[in-house]
Amino acid sequence: MGAVRTRTGRRRAVPWVVVGLWLAALVLVGPLAGKFADIQQNRAVDYLPDSADSTQVARIQDELPGGESTDLVVVYHRDGGLTDADRRTADRQITEVSGAYDLTGEPRGIPSKDGSTLMYPVSSTQPGQDEEARDAFVDGVRDIAGGGGGLSAEVGGPGALNTDMNKVFETLDATLLLATLGVVTVLLVLIYRSPFLWLVPLAVAGIAAAVAMAAGYGLHELFDVTVTGQSGGVMTVLVLGAGTDYALLLISRYREELRRHERPYDAMSTALRGCGPAILASSGTVAAGLLCLLAADLNSSSGMGPVGMVGVLAALVAMTTLLPAVLVLLGRRVFWPLIPAFGSEPKARRSLFAAMGTSATRRPVTVLVTGGVLLGALALGTLNLSGSIKQEDSFTERPESITAMQTLAREYPERSSRPVTVIAPGERAEAVGERARATAGVAEVVPGRSGAGWTEIAVFTTAAPQTPAETRTIEALRAGIDPEGAYVGGLSAQQIDLAESEARDRKVIVPLVLAAVFVILVGLLRSLVAPLLLLAAVVAVWGAALGIGGLVFEPVLGFGGTDPGLGLLSFVFLVALGVDYGIFLMHRMREESVRGAEPEAAALTALRTTGGVIASAGVVLAATFAVLTTLPMVGLVELGFVIAVGVLLDTFLVRTYLVTTASVLLKRRMWWPGRLSSTPEPTATPPEREPVAANAP
Repeated sequence: MGAVRTRTGRRRAVPWVVVGLWLAALVLVGPLAGKFADIQQNRAVDYLPDSADSTQVARIQDELPGGESTDLVVVYHRDGGLTDADRRTADRQITEVSGAYDLTGEPRGIPSKDGSTLMYPVSSTQPGQDEEARDAFVDGVRDIAGGGGGLSAEVGGPGALNTDMNKVFETLDATLLLATLGVVTVLLVLIYRSPFLWLVPLAVAGIAAAVAMAAGYGLHELFDVTVTGQSGGVMTVLVLGAGTDYALLLISRYREELRRHERPYDAMSTALRGCGPAILASSGTVAAGLLCLLAADLNSSSGMGPVGMVGVLAALVAMTTLLPAVLVLLGRRVFWPLIPAFGSEPKARRSLFAAMGTSATRRPVTVLVTGGVLLGALALGTLNLSGSIKQEDSFTERPESITAMQTLAREYPERSSRPVTVIAPGERAEAVGERARATAGVAEVVPGRSGAGWTEIAVFTTAAPQTPAETRTIEALRAGIDPEGAYVGGLSAQQIDLAESEARDRKVIVPLVLAAVFVILVGLLRSLVAPLLLLAAVVAVWGAALGIGGLVFEPVLGFGGTDPGLGLLSFVFLVALGVDYGIFLMHRMREESVRGAEPEAAALTALRTTGGVIASAGVVLAATFAVLTTLPMVGLVELGFVIAVGVLLDTFLVRTYLVTTASVLLKRRMWWPGRLSSTPEPTATPPEREPVAANAP
C-alpha cells in the first residue's frame, strides 16, 4: 500500500511539474515573442535569392553615396486637362517637398501629351535603410501633395509601394491571430458542446504560438533566417490549425479511455500511447515537408521552411505535454455536461461515417473511378490559371501607390514611369549607357549616382511596367550589358527573377517533399503500398484544389493573375497536411488489422472511429487557412483559398470514400511487403477491453 501511495503521489505531481515548466518557459520567451513582428522583411528584394541580378543591384545601391534611395513619383491629374492654377499648385507643393527633405536632385515636371497629367519623380537617400524613416518620408510627401476641386494628387513609385505594403503587413499578425482565434473558438464550442472544454486547447494553442514566435525570432538572430510577413502569418495559422487538430485527436481518445480507467492520469497515459505515434508522424510529415523548403532558391521560401517547422513543433510539444497535464489536473469535470463516467458506455448512435463507408464499399470500383474522374475534371481548371500577378494587382483594395501607377500607365503610354535600374562598373558606365540606348524598347537613359566603383543608370522603357514587351526589353538589356559586368534590377526585374526562381524551386522541392513524406509513412505503416496510395491521393487533391482556384480567382473574384509561389507553397502544405488525415485513418486501420480484423472490417472500423475526429480536424484546419482569404493581399487570399478547399476535399471525399474503397479493393495487399500483407493464421477473437480500476495492476 505504501508503494501504491508513493506511485499515486508521483502521478499527481507530474502534471503540476509540467505546468510549472511551461509557465517558466512562457515567462522567458514572452519578450522574444514580442519582437517577432520587428524582424519581418517585406521588400520584394528580401524575397529574392542572393544570386539574382536584382539582389546585386539592391546591395550595390546601398553602397552608393547616401545609401539606398527612396524613389517616388508625384502625379497630378485633372480630367479634361490641367489648368494654370493646377500647375502653380503642383510647382509650389514640389518646392515645399524639396525644402522639407534632402532630395538627390531637383524634381522636374514631365507633362503628358494630352496635358491632363504632370508627374514629378522625387528621390531621396535621407531615409536610408531605416524602414520607419522611409515610411515617414512617403507619408510626409503625401501630406504636402494635395489636390482638390477636380485636381487629384497621388504619390506612387517604388518607395510608396513599399510603404503601402508595410502598412498591410504591420496589421497582418494581430488581425490574423485574432481572426484565427475567433474561428477556432466557434468551431471548438460546436464540436465539444461544453462551456469549458474549448478553452483548454485554445489556451494551449495560444501558448504554443508565443513559443513559436520566440523560436522564429531566435532563428533570425542566430542563423539569419529570412522572416517575411507571409511566413509569419502562415506560421500563426499552422500553430493554431495543426495544434487544434492534434488536440482534437488526443481529447477524443482521452474521452474514450476515461470510460475504461478510473483515474484521469491512467486514461491520459493510455490515450497518449494510443494516438501518440499518429500525432508524432503527422507533425513529422509537416515538419519534413517544410524543411524541404530549405533547398529553395528564394529567400522567402527557404525562410518559411524553418519558421513553419518551429510552429509545428511548438504545437506538437504543447499538445502532447501541456494539454495532457492541464486536462489531468481538471479531471472529468472539464467535459461537463457530457462527462464520461468510469465504466459507462458511450451513447449509441448511428455513425454518419460508418454509413458513408458502408455505402462506399458496396460498389468500391464505381466509387473509386467516379471520385478519380471528378478530381481529374476539377484539376483541368488549372488551365484557366492566368500568368504571374502584376504588382498593381497584388492588393484586393488598391492603395494610393497603385492608383498612381495606373494613372501613369494610362497617361504616358509612350514610356514607362518606372525605370529599370542598371548598375555598371564606374569605368565602363559610359559604354553601358550607350549599349542601353541602343537596346530595342528603351525610351530614355539617365545617369545617376556614382561611388564605390559603381554607377547607377535609370533606363526608361517604351512599354508599361510588367508587360511582355517590358520583359523582352529587360532580357535584351541583360544580354547586351552582361559582357560589361553590369547588373539590371528594379521592381520589374525583381518580378522576373521571382518567377524564374519559383519555377526552379518547384522542380527541386516537389520531389524532395514527396520523398521525405514517403519515408516517414513507410516507417509508420511498415508498408510500401499504403504510403503510395496516400501520396497519390494528396497529389490528386492538390491538383483539384488548384483547378477550383483557376475557376474562381479570375472569373469570380476578378484577380488579375496568380502569385508565382502559389503552386509550390500550396503543394507543400496540402501534401504535408493532407497526409495527416491519412495517417490518422491508416494508423487506426493498421491497429484493427493487427488485432485480426479482415481488411473491409478494419477499414470500416477505422472510418467509424476516426471519421468524426478527422472531419472536425479538417473543418478547423480549413477554417484557419480560410482566414487568409480575408486579408488585403491577393497572394495570401489565393494561398488560403487553395489550402482550405484542398483540406475539405481531402477530408470529406478522399479520406471517406477514395482511400476507404481503395483499401477494400487492395485487401491485404495494402500492407505489402509487411507481415500484415499475408493471410494470418486463424486466431481467436480478441476479447473486449474491460474498464480498468484505479488500483488494478
